[in-house]
Amino acid sequence: MTARHALAGLEREGVVERRRGAGTFVAAPKIHFNKLMSYTEHMASPGMVAKSRVLVARIVQDEPEVAARLRLPSSSPLVKIERLRLTEEDPFALETCYLSAAEFSALTAAPLGKTSLFSTLEHDFGVELGYADEEVDATAADANVAQLLGVHKSAPVLRIRQVIYSTKGKATLYVVGYYRSERHTLFIRRFR
Repeated sequence: MTARHALAGLEREGVVERRRGAGTFVAAPKIHFNKLMSYTEHMASPGMVAKSRVLVARIVQDEPEVAARLRLPSSSPLVKIERLRLTEEDPFALETCYLSAAEFSALTAAPLGKTSLFSTLEHDFGVELGYADEEVDATAADANVAQLLGVHKSAPVLRIRQVIYSTKGKATLYVVGYYRSERHTLFIRRFR
């Protein structure tokens, strides 16, 4: 009886899920988007270890749409950081971050496979992130996204585009993330 009550409590918290006729299983992680958190912080909250593989870390030109989102002149050079996010060893998300190269060019050499970009910005650059404007939609994985996430081409993925602002209201970071849709549940708490 005590174990049954404990499992019911874990089910209410979303830690486990019960499947009729099959048993009780560890639930897929829920990502809470009601607070601006780094991937490392998101994974730590359910007790998971965040892992990342840096695929690209370089300065790019000719990204006028991204520059506009960061409120920079269209010809501005940008730092582009593309990372494959992992849970254990399984691909979970593909995230591409853009920042002003004039301010953050040193990030191309930062060990972002082992550390949080948010904490690096805070500790190494004195930037405190405050809030984000986000666009969330479903899309089909192109060949590159499908290969990196280990899904079929055209499989549904969750795409999140974020402009992240400092506490001073400055657009600091633009992020495009593709998330495996079967790996998590989007949980949003809304207040009136």
